[in-house]
Amino acid sequence: MRKRPIVALIYDFDGTLSPGNMQEFGFIQAIGKSPQEFWKMSDDIAIGQDASNILSYMKLMFDEARSSGIKLRKDDFRRFGKDVELFEGVREWFQEVNSYGKAHGVVIEHYINSSGLAEIIEGTPIASEFKRIFACSFLYNDKGEAEWPGVAVDYTAKTQFLFKINKGILSIRDSKKVNESQLEENKRIPFSHMIYFGDGETDVPCMKIVKMFGGNSIGVYNPKIPKKKGIAQKLLRQKRVNFIAPADYTRDSRAFELVCAIIDKIRAEHLLFTLSQK
Repeated sequence: MRKRPIVALIYDFDGTLSPGNMQEFGFIQAIGKSPQEFWKMSDDIAIGQDASNILSYMKLMFDEARSSGIKLRKDDFRRFGKDVELFEGVREWFQEVNSYGKAHGVVIEHYINSSGLAEIIEGTPIASEFKRIFACSFLYNDKGEAEWPGVAVDYTAKTQFLFKINKGILSIRDSKKVNESQLEENKRIPFSHMIYFGDGETDVPCMKIVKMFGGNSIGVYNPKIPKKKGIAQKLLRQKRVNFIAPADYTRDSRAFELVCAIIDKIRAEHLLFTLSQK
């Protein structure tokens, strides 16, 4: 057993670390649409063709950019990422949690598990904080321009990444190692050492899996939108999450208090197990 347990903090992005959908911070304005217009068009495609909501929005981004004369290269997406708004305290959060973990004998790792675009997240000021960003992405032609969806992550596809984190697999493409049988003690990060942050129904399968296998799920909500707290409270009543908290990531926040308490619990259980083996 590891001398220092690894604790994985896994985050949804839109509505969890950011108060809006990432496409609304530059891309939608660049194609001359309002957020309401863009998402209605996306929903109409999905409903009209009984298609994936995720593939529909990616196709719409591709088509609207092309018709607006915008070439979608990775650098273009990353430029949009620079303008993505983040909740209070997010920029400092990672260092604060890492420092607390180090002081208490725990290794902290951060992961993104999102239906948003990896390329946009890679352009945000917090991108370097994550060990791996699991999210949607495009395929690119020999000119470096997006031409087709490469990875589409819906609410059920998100669950596969929990098992990859569990086994220490960072490849999105891998479908072999993740399905191989492995002794529990050989898995890199037990589910009981995971903390999942999500804000809504699309996170429910992941939050339930983490909670069911002994980890902790935290339902966060934007305190400026009353109905968001109601959604979080519903998740708590239905036992989909262990805790709920406002999307405030400052050192004095409930989210930080919860994470520190969970780290303490993981460290204590790890120590007791180690002592029991002597």
